[in-house]
Order: sequence, then C-alpha cells, then structure tokens
Amino acid sequence: MRVVIQRVKSSQVTVGGEIIGKIGRGLNLLVGIAETDTEVELDWMARKCLELRLFPDEQGDERWQKSVQEIAGELLVISQFTLYGDCRKGRRPSFDRSAAPQLAEDLYNSFVIKLRTSGLRVETGQFGAMMQVAIDNDGPVTLLLEREAN
Repeated sequence: MRVVIQRVKSSQVTVGGEIIGKIGRGLNLLVGIAETDTEVELDWMARKCLELRLFPDEQGDERWQKSVQEIAGELLVISQFTLYGDCRKGRRPSFDRSAAPQLAEDLYNSFVIKLRTSGLRVETGQFGAMMQVAIDNDGPVTLLLEREAN
C-alpha cells in the first residue's frame, strides 16, 4: 500500500464539474492499493496517517508537534492506482502491481472506514472516476508512506 500524504490548508475533488469532496485544514491522502494488500496493511497505514506529527503547535513552534487527530483536522482520501505505475521499461507505465479494480475498491472503502473511526471528518473522491483534485499544499509538506505485505 502506498499513500502520498500532503498537509493542506484546503483540498477538494471534482467529478464531472461537481465538487464531491472538500476539506479545510488537514491531510490530502492519495491512496494506491497493491494486489498483495490486506487488512494488516490498511490498519498500519490508517494509524500512521492519523498519528504522524505533521502540524505545528498553537504557540507557532515551527517543529511538527501535532497529528491531524490532535488538531481535529480533516481528511480527503482519493484512490490513485497510478501510484503503482512502473516506468522502468518502455515508454508506457505498467500497472501489474496494482490491485484488480474490485479488490482495490473494497480495500479502499475499508481504509476510509478505518479513518472515519477516528471521529474526524473524512471526505472522498469517487473510486474509478476521472477526478480533478485541487490541493492547497501547506509548507509544502508531502510524504510517501509505504507498507508492503509480509
């Protein structure tokens, strides 16, 4: 499982000209599911996304002291199978490591449910749709999280 995690001032996702998910301060999560992913990887990734200290404290200390949970931030979760695009050979990416669509959708939905148990506001894109994502990256802070099945 791969997640591009971005600290944002705001973020929104549009499908067919209609905004279907929108958040304020928090995290934008671009989520790629591998064919080998299980609930174990989802649990680890949900906990990591919720607990990583990526936000400064209220005193203006520039060091990252608080997690998205501690600031009562919001999450926008977007499915992103292209995170498993392999560009090492040829001129066209291979997506052989990406999970099949039905498995990926099931695991993506399970991941969203795990994040929602935090009590934070969690918005999503539309799985499998062509989406436009507007990200007001704060910092900019962008990290790649990865958890491989054992």
